[in-house]
Amino acid sequence: MTTDSIRPSSSSFEAPAAVGFLRTLGLVLGAVGLLGSIAGFFLARDYFFRAGLVGCVFWVGISLGCLAISMLGHLSGGDWQVVIRRVLEASARVLPVPLIFLFVLFLAGGLPALYEWAHPDKVQADHVLQLKAPYFYWPHSSTQFPWFFYVRLVLYAVIWIGLAYWLSHLSRRQDQTQDLSLISRMKMISAPGLILYVLSLTFASVDWLMSLQPHWFSTIFGFYLVASQALAGFAFLIVIAVLLSRSGTMDGIYQPRHFHDWGKLLFAFVMIWMYFSYSQWLITWAGNLPEEISFFLARLRGGFGLVTLLIVLFHFVVPFSLLLSRDLKRNGRNLVLVAGGLLLMRCVELFWQVEPAFHENHAANYWLYVAVPLLIGGVWLFFFSRALSSRPLLPIHDPYLPEAIAHGPHH
Repeated sequence: MTTDSIRPSSSSFEAPAAVGFLRTLGLVLGAVGLLGSIAGFFLARDYFFRAGLVGCVFWVGISLGCLAISMLGHLSGGDWQVVIRRVLEASARVLPVPLIFLFVLFLAGGLPALYEWAHPDKVQADHVLQLKAPYFYWPHSSTQFPWFFYVRLVLYAVIWIGLAYWLSHLSRRQDQTQDLSLISRMKMISAPGLILYVLSLTFASVDWLMSLQPHWFSTIFGFYLVASQALAGFAFLIVIAVLLSRSGTMDGIYQPRHFHDWGKLLFAFVMIWMYFSYSQWLITWAGNLPEEISFFLARLRGGFGLVTLLIVLFHFVVPFSLLLSRDLKRNGRNLVLVAGGLLLMRCVELFWQVEPAFHENHAANYWLYVAVPLLIGGVWLFFFSRALSSRPLLPIHDPYLPEAIAHGPHH
């Protein structure tokens, strides 16, 4: 069979009904989340902001994880990335949605509700906060508005959204013009793009999560968040691939070998995530310094100790054990259960990152950690489905596509 004989046409892979289902699901989840979020804003405003931070970081993580996977795919090549590229591009293009929520969250009073350094009186009374104040308030650390914090937030958005739309634009042009030189351009952009992504996310991890406990620090935290987002991105693309593979349009396109490749990469990032997490804990335990152990003490005591155990079991031990199976990785219906479980545990793990940072008595308002992420996620899914349906589900004129979707004994 020649490659020309199996090259598809753009009309062959329009968005199926499953994409419309995602749009409806997004509207329903968003409506439920909106009702809960409105109630939470008036009944438990502090918890509303904490849950909003968890929701924004989670959905930003999926978009950025898919962007990073897309850049990795351009650099490495392979069937695994060709057939799922449109899903990755659509996920990255809806990155503005959670970032806008994050801007609104901070401007609506989230900064003083979340961060000690946002209180000038606390900064004046704390020598450590005074030393760190220029990082948030520069060029005038005496001002009461954290200019530098917002400048960095805008810079992150420009870098990430710029990369997402630049690569997506070139990919669409390659489909329209069949210009093979655009493939090399996307590869050239992806190499520095990955470096920019890792550097900017390292600073963002400090701004959004590490500074919740401003006396605590970890030099590995940025890499931990990079691994977390890649893990979330692979889990998400597996869920979407299984959903699309059940429609007539994509029937037979996503094959066991594709799921096997994605499962192996998911397995790799489960191990990388655990390596960074365990390394952070081991170095902290060995050093036993007051500035470092505060993070783990808050998360190993009381009920949060049970949450820690759940994360160890269901974010690593169980998925690690299941993903050892080659048969499971080749079966999309089984693999999607592992991927869905990991996405759920990403939310739990972000709750574990945020909530224990607040040392006062924890009230029974944890339901907001479901409601607010549902609101953000519902809007995100709605725009994701629109982005996904705006183009054919495969890069029709990619020269590697015929081989990527061909069936044969050598596959």
